[in-house]
Amino acid sequence: MGIGDIISQQLIEKRSLEKYEVHRTLTMAFIGCSFVGPVVGGWYKVLDRLIPGNTRMDALKKMVVDQGAFAPCFLGCLLPLIGTLDGLSAKDNWARLRRDYSDALITNYYIWPTVQLANFYLIPLIYRLAFVQCVSVVWNTYLSWKSHQA
Repeated sequence: MGIGDIISQQLIEKRSLEKYEVHRTLTMAFIGCSFVGPVVGGWYKVLDRLIPGNTRMDALKKMVVDQGAFAPCFLGCLLPLIGTLDGLSAKDNWARLRRDYSDALITNYYIWPTVQLANFYLIPLIYRLAFVQCVSVVWNTYLSWKSHQA
């Protein structure tokens, strides 16, 4: 998440080094290490217990549950967490969530179903979080940009 924020600030937002927000990058990296990694890693273990197996149908079932149940809830927790650690008031955080959630969820559905099908079908459980984090650099760049728009 920290790398995604650096990419967002430097390549998308085109901030100069004088306007670069180090605290924002550290906050995003902290969220990635303390919330995203543990929650997603734990979710993959739960999902593998709920839907055991590695067939194409098992992978499809896992993707549907992941994207239908987990992704909307996870995004609904992640965006307010970012806002809270950015120092937003409850009112401003709620306004940001209402503004960004739908777009972020729709964008999620452009990227993650295909990635998760490959992840659940081709990648052993022990490597799934690492595989997803490689793709997440792009996703986290988007999330950082989206959640820090004025």
